[in-house]
Amino acid sequence: MSKHVFLTGHPGVGKTTLIQKVTQALKSSGIPIDGFYTEEVREGGRRTGFDVVTLSGKRGPLSRVSSDSSTSRREYRVGQYVVDLVSFEQLVLPMLRNVNHGSDAEKKVCVIDEIGKMELFSQAFIQAVRQTLTGSGTVVLGTIPIPKGKPLDLVEEIRSRKDVKVFSVSKENRNSILQDVLAAVESCRK
Repeated sequence: MSKHVFLTGHPGVGKTTLIQKVTQALKSSGIPIDGFYTEEVREGGRRTGFDVVTLSGKRGPLSRVSSDSSTSRREYRVGQYVVDLVSFEQLVLPMLRNVNHGSDAEKKVCVIDEIGKMELFSQAFIQAVRQTLTGSGTVVLGTIPIPKGKPLDLVEEIRSRKDVKVFSVSKENRNSILQDVLAAVESCRK
């Protein structure tokens, strides 16, 4: 029996767009929902980084392209991007901790988009995600990257959990699986 729903797929295939559609549908049926998604930041037609956007409307930088490769302070980097861990944690951790302390009368949905390399620099985030997955009152609707290179511990842990249903999103199915994902989230709330 699934308690959580995750989407996986190649970068740019439409995972976040699908999460946003599911979120809108759940919101409009009055289901309590909180969480965050990651959005590209573009300047002059090129991607310069990613922002974290919470469902309550707060926004902050997750990462930006770094022009300077020689920096003295400890940096968290993924490719050309430098991760702003402080900004990420300030936005996401209070929301995750809060979602775990709701009333259990009605199961909340918590959107976590995404659990990827950038986000996993945060030990506190890893801990909060694990707590949310084991807590009883919350259904996680999240995204995880497809395996590439060195496996990411938390991602593989989620992928192999018995209580997680994983949908693979592709260009072919991304427009047709909305109802399936919605139905899966609904059945997790029962």
